[in-house]
Amino acid sequence: MAESKPESWRETMSGRERVRHVVELLEEPTPVQEIADRADVSRTTADDELQRLASDDWVTETTIDGTKAYDLNPVRMLFDEVTDLIEAHSRDELESQLAELTKEQDQLATEFNVESLTEFREQFAAEEFSAEELRERRNVIATWESLNTERGLVKHALQLYDDVVELSSPRTDSPSTLA
Repeated sequence: MAESKPESWRETMSGRERVRHVVELLEEPTPVQEIADRADVSRTTADDELQRLASDDWVTETTIDGTKAYDLNPVRMLFDEVTDLIEAHSRDELESQLAELTKEQDQLATEFNVESLTEFREQFAAEEFSAEELRERRNVIATWESLNTERGLVKHALQLYDDVVELSSPRTDSPSTLA
């Protein structure tokens, strides 16, 4: 299934850039030919670029029904997101962000009289709700999951903050003697 792109798609980006753009949007393992079609490139160009991305650890190779496919490397994505948070925010800003996210979760728990997302889900399954209430509760679940994800990323960023800042700083002292 080819995605429609503006005319400038081919004019402003090389084939390899288009492959990388398509890869950034993957939500699941995707066959090489589908990535090539979406990027409007030959299968060979897509395969070459995907192999390069795999060697750089940006994607992982897998198979779907015997066909070679690729997916974003979740470990790399996690580290990139954590590093981006650290580069964009001070430790104080991250701590404030964590406090705000926790406050939002606490407000949801209080509003629905539950202690956790698990308990909220148990209510969802155990009680009878109208269609509107079910839609609202599904939205609350999505919001709660999003808050959990953001809190996890911010916590990781805070845990790694000093190490990333130190390793990102220009070195003026002598090289390490790690063996």
